[in-house]
Amino acid sequence: MKIKNLAYSFLFFCFSITVNAQDSNAKNADKKYDNYAYADAIKLYENAIKKGYRDENILQKLGNSYYFTGDLAQALKSYEELFALNRNQEAEYLYRYSQCLKSAGNYSKSDEILDLFSEKAPLDKRGIIFKKNRNYLDDIKINSGRYEIADAGINSKDSDYGSVLLDNKLVFTSARDTGSIVKRNFKWTNKPISALYAVDLMPDGSIGIPVFFHKKDLKTRFNESTPVFTKDGKTMYFTKNNSINGKKGQSENKITLLKLYKAIFINEEWGSIQELPFNSDQYSVAHPALSPDEKTLYFASDMPGSLGQSDLFKVSINSDGTYGKPENLGAEINTEGRETFPFISNDNEIYFASDGRPGLGGLDVFVSKINNDGSYDEVQNLGERINSKQDDFAFIINSKNRNGFFSSNRENGHGLDDVYRFTEIRKLICEQDLMGTVTDTETNETLPNVTLSLFNEASQFISEAVSDQNGNYIFPNIKCGKKYFIKTSKTDYEIKEIPLAIKRLSGKTTLPIAIQKKFTPLVAKTIVVKATKVNPVIIKSIKVGTDLAKLLHIPMNFFDLGKATIKKSSEPDLMKIVDILNQYPTLKLDIRSHTDSRQSAENNMILSEKRAQSTKNWLIQKGIDGNRLNAKGYGETQLVNRCADGVKCTEKEHQQNRRSEFIITYL
Repeated sequence: MKIKNLAYSFLFFCFSITVNAQDSNAKNADKKYDNYAYADAIKLYENAIKKGYRDENILQKLGNSYYFTGDLAQALKSYEELFALNRNQEAEYLYRYSQCLKSAGNYSKSDEILDLFSEKAPLDKRGIIFKKNRNYLDDIKINSGRYEIADAGINSKDSDYGSVLLDNKLVFTSARDTGSIVKRNFKWTNKPISALYAVDLMPDGSIGIPVFFHKKDLKTRFNESTPVFTKDGKTMYFTKNNSINGKKGQSENKITLLKLYKAIFINEEWGSIQELPFNSDQYSVAHPALSPDEKTLYFASDMPGSLGQSDLFKVSINSDGTYGKPENLGAEINTEGRETFPFISNDNEIYFASDGRPGLGGLDVFVSKINNDGSYDEVQNLGERINSKQDDFAFIINSKNRNGFFSSNRENGHGLDDVYRFTEIRKLICEQDLMGTVTDTETNETLPNVTLSLFNEASQFISEAVSDQNGNYIFPNIKCGKKYFIKTSKTDYEIKEIPLAIKRLSGKTTLPIAIQKKFTPLVAKTIVVKATKVNPVIIKSIKVGTDLAKLLHIPMNFFDLGKATIKKSSEPDLMKIVDILNQYPTLKLDIRSHTDSRQSAENNMILSEKRAQSTKNWLIQKGIDGNRLNAKGYGETQLVNRCADGVKCTEKEHQQNRRSEFIITYL
């Protein structure tokens, strides 16, 4: 594996399947495999295969060993043999197989394997994301071509990666063997251990000669990597193998994992090295990144609470130098795969590497905007040329000049991993101007002073526009690739809702809107519901905006839990609505369905929409003209009490939010 994968020793499953009839090579290989000595395990497994021992266990572990050491081409060969021997493999093997197929450029076969993976692991977010975005290669193509890249000029025949800027220097991680440090190899790859190096960045754009970053009091016989510095250059956070007083620290399974350390620059030397308090001997913590205000530290870990093989976390840095409790960035960012190497730009964007999202192969670099409320915008793939069929990671960027560096093990490099420099020539911002003209449906005259409200797919308000004297309106700078709907409002005109989807291309979308004038409604009417077996005689005053469900004391919920089919027991109550619609043939209704906040917002929106349409269809089946009925689901967007996500409420309080409304829109 490339030396970066010392940071992944906590990321992978170790499958313990008893192997029968193996020779000593295979048995010794299992021991090496269990201790993460994958380079040695590969040699022993290959020797066992040459001697005729080719079984499912050997092919699984040989494929994993190649996969974990970043040799996806050899991993692909082993996985293909494995699936030829027995197609019924655990879901994780299907996912790794699909990744290896991508590295060979076989995206169609990879998609087929991902479909099988989704069937075998239907709740795995990696499969869910893939099924929602089957045209991911088209999206990546749109995001591509925005960078000019070049070799950074610092690479060796070994692994060089994880760079960061410090004043006029580039500090990076390297496994190069200069002969000036203890000659020890990292058993994962049998390559020299890594250390920090620095190189001067000259004003003319040239590169100096790499030298050790610090004096030998900080260098040890353990891997150190991926530093990040405070803006004043006085504090450094960095990754190093678990060590206690210069000796190797180990987990319960005798494995040396990774920890984060802090060093202070005093008297021209880095010292006062401290281990961060949320480290552990039982899990790894690695790859630090700082927020622009330096009050939050981001990192990768497989600590308890992780969603996948490695997740991104954040922790607050208090003014007194203490730390808060680490927080998982959540499912908006993390998957069941590997999320690692975070970087936070001065524009408050989080860049990170992941193999859990649709990409070109191996680790791809992704980005998401961190909003003011701490939520995250849509995660996007940076596209080619930053991403390739191999591992791409450790992306950093200067937000002012749009220059930066990243690491990759792509083809035609100098060593196992290489550092590349880049210039971003076009930002990853896709926006459109949504515009059009509002007219009268019958006369085709343009209509000024029409209020238009823009909502997103979850019925959340985005912005408002008013048509000018020529009936023209505009919503500037709305995000591409999203679904929206516009709601119109004008005195004496019907309310109209228009759904639309914005393409993933910058530019403009023109949407003409025609609205219909309504007859002047009566301010109020007195209605009499005729006596039936289920309805007493009711005399009530109604007007536009009246909710018939409340007026007639109809129970709010007509559906079983999680279902969208009207219960038989609810039909007598709904017949009251039919009675009124039959008595007053001009009356029109807005059928609105709402849910409580339990379950996801997306699922609640889908369920409420199905229920509203089901109610409309039921009324149509009873002879009501569908043109008199408008149906819409609102999910959990219009709660009537405090019972939002995370708020503990009684069943009765949740019931208040699970309701159907029948709002009169025309008399």
